[in-house]
Amino acid sequence: MNRKILALAVPSIVANVTTPLLGLIDTAIVGHMGDAAYIGAIAVGGVMFNMLYWLFSFLRAGTSGLSAQAYGASDRDESALVLYRSLLVALCAGVGMVLLQWPVLWLLRAFVDPDPVTGALASDYFAILIYGAPAVLGTYALSGWFLGMQNSRMLMVTSIVINLSNIAVSLLLVYGLGWKFPGVAVGTLVAQWLGFFTGLWLLRRYRLQRPQWRQVVKGDRLRRFFRVNLDVMLRTVCLIAVTVWFTRQGAAQGAVILAVNTLLMQLFLLFSYMMDGFAFAGEALVGKYVGACDSKALRRCIKWVFGWGFALAALFTALYFLGGEAFLGILSGDADVISWWSNFVGKKKAIDTDKYFVICSNVLGGCSGTTGPSSKKLGSNLYYGTDFPTFTIKDIVNVQKILLDYLNIKKLYCVVGGSMGGMQALQWTASYPNMMQKAIIIASSMSHS
Repeated sequence: MNRKILALAVPSIVANVTTPLLGLIDTAIVGHMGDAAYIGAIAVGGVMFNMLYWLFSFLRAGTSGLSAQAYGASDRDESALVLYRSLLVALCAGVGMVLLQWPVLWLLRAFVDPDPVTGALASDYFAILIYGAPAVLGTYALSGWFLGMQNSRMLMVTSIVINLSNIAVSLLLVYGLGWKFPGVAVGTLVAQWLGFFTGLWLLRRYRLQRPQWRQVVKGDRLRRFFRVNLDVMLRTVCLIAVTVWFTRQGAAQGAVILAVNTLLMQLFLLFSYMMDGFAFAGEALVGKYVGACDSKALRRCIKWVFGWGFALAALFTALYFLGGEAFLGILSGDADVISWWSNFVGKKKAIDTDKYFVICSNVLGGCSGTTGPSSKKLGSNLYYGTDFPTFTIKDIVNVQKILLDYLNIKKLYCVVGGSMGGMQALQWTASYPNMMQKAIIIASSMSHS
């Protein structure tokens, strides 16, 4: 039994991690753009889509259960009809979301209520990604059906395509073509559609018969499809309410708190989707044994799935306790968000504030002390947003030099920086070598382009 559970759970875990990884990739890219508002926009945009897509999560859960029962009963025709019904519902719901995107966006934004800058960026993110709704919901349907047919490897292949294409396209658009924040959204959109078409291509091996639409839309069968998923939908509504409340409370406290909450939520989602790998295995096997009327195997399956769940919970508790802060540092280089410098700066610490005078200025474009994306354009009530001009590490260092001149500081004992701060410290050695004695560069690049 354990072998059967793992054969379904491991590929499912790889597939499930795709969902938070899409958010993690977007967060990691925008987290190094120099403004917490970008991370907040990903958070708000993510909540908007969670509210929409999670309501239709039954397309995966319900499809897997019903198709697994048909598989266990060796009813090939019924398993195909389950897939066609699920794809039909996914298509109708996805197209409906696209057609109603503006009133939906207005309602969601009013409900989440972010600050003006974060809200504007989140709206741009939503306006691009909404066109992926049919693909996302269609992928839900395909994933559930593959799982019900006891083939979670298909989910894994689809997820690999989504992951790799999202990383490649997003990086190309953001850093290669200079699309900045919109490039992140377009990269995710392309990945969503590639994942859906990959799933359709993988269906070929099953050689399904053409659908008989009278059977697909048969009233009693459609009612059964939705009735089975009512409990799942209610559970999903509760999860959405908690997630939305968490993000709304963060948004009300500003961009930095919202960014912090976003990173913490990514940790939670990563664990939950990995845990769902065993839940998916349980769905597929339980449905199979119910369809085959094998009560003995059914009880053994439930017992071992619970055991694996408890073991995974203990493992993640230990991982987050020991390495959670290091993981957050990968997602964002914003010291206000991560606050890791508190371990090094202070009385009797490595940078002893009783011994040294510490100067820590805001980064150019960071919106707290200098003009940035959340600032209003000169002579206008419009915010810069994604129109804010491009600047370099050298520009940041030059502004710091102006600050030191204003403070009448002639010499620095040491310039210290980590990540993007390390790039600034390195630039100091190149631009103003006679103004400093030492430089400490932490977790940064060896050279500047």
